Formats: sequence, structure tokens, C-alpha cells
Amino acid sequence: MSFDRSVKIAPSILSADFANFGAEIEAVEREGADWIHVDVMDGHFVPNITFGASTCAAIRPHIKTIMDVHLMIAPVDPCIEGFAEAGADFITAHVEAGPHIHRTLQAIRGAGAKAGVALNPGTPAEAVSELMDMVDLVCVMTVNPGFGGQKFIDMTAKVRALRAMIGDRPVHIEIDGGVTPQTAPLVVNAGADVLVAGSAVFKGGSVSDPAPYGNNIRAIRSSFA
Repeated sequence: MSFDRSVKIAPSILSADFANFGAEIEAVEREGADWIHVDVMDGHFVPNITFGASTCAAIRPHIKTIMDVHLMIAPVDPCIEGFAEAGADFITAHVEAGPHIHRTLQAIRGAGAKAGVALNPGTPAEAVSELMDMVDLVCVMTVNPGFGGQKFIDMTAKVRALRAMIGDRPVHIEIDGGVTPQTAPLVVNAGADVLVAGSAVFKGGSVSDPAPYGNNIRAIRSSFA
């Protein structure tokens, strides 16, 4: 998997039809998705429950691009191996989810996945300043995690700070929460290169009518082109 800093759109299946994940993923990839983002929530670290490693294993054969798994769970370490075995390309854990983030990142890479670290809106960029050589992705939450469809919180200053920390390292900056054609240019101009979008991609479309997915993806992409 070669590193590429071009901007990628990563639709979140949290906004897809849960009864039709395989077909939804195939449809959104055909319509231009670069990655597929999987939001895993445990009802403990965040106030919602979504799905686990078995769901990731079930949808993996339908994903032809990148499976980007975002673990909003605590404790996270005991679950890493299961998500790696399910085929995750990237596994992202929250810096707030446990006391030993170095160990968590080592475990992710040790399991054969790319390692990501996520920051909640209230957590400063400096919280990951000592981790830049241990990560492949930094996820900046632009909503408080737990639910889709929330309003964007402006984290452009944090993105700029992270971009400066990363320098020429092959580390992605991902934005998760409230990404739309209106907010995408703010974070792209600040240095982000992976945009997670749920409702902004899936709204108006379906497996039987996937054209709106492509229109929505192109609308986001054209906003910063």
C-alpha cells in the first residue's frame, strides 16, 4: 500500500443501509469512494453501539479499496487482533481510550495493520506529538464521537498543527464528522487528505439508485479541487 497524499473520500457505512452493507459498499465504490470507513462503537466509550469484527469480516470481500476501521471502544487492546484478522487495512484507536497508547499502536502494527490515532474535539494536537513515528494516520474528530449526522466543529487550527508535526512523514490526516462540500475545503486547505463522510455521501441514494452517491462524492471533491 503506497503512500499517497491526494485527498481521498471515505464514506462511512454508519450512514448506509445496515441490511444491505455488501451491496451498499459495492455501489459507493463504483460511484467513486476511495476508502470505506467503518465506525465501531461500544456503548461505553461512546453512547452508541454499532458492530464488531464479525461484521468487518463479512463485508471485507465486498471492499475493493481500503477498509478503514475506527475503533471508538475502550478498552481497545483486546480487540485489535480480531479486527486485523477481519481484514482491516487501517485500525484507528483513540488517544483518550486508554493509558498506554504506545502499546496500542505497537499492537496494531504488530497485527499487520496500519496504525491510526484519533483525537476528540477537546483533545489538543500536542497529545500525539510523541507518536508521529508510530502512526500511519491521525484522525481529527470534528464532532464528538458517537452518532452520525452531527454538526461540524471547526478544528482547522488543530489540523494545521498536526500537519506541521508530521512534516515529510508518510502520515495521513483524516477528518471525521460533519464533512460536507461546505466544510471540506476548510480542512483540506489546512492539510487533511482523508475525508470521512456519512450522510453527506449516502443521502438521497440507495442500492437501486446509487447515482446520488456519485453526485455527492463529486460535490465534496469539487469543493476543494
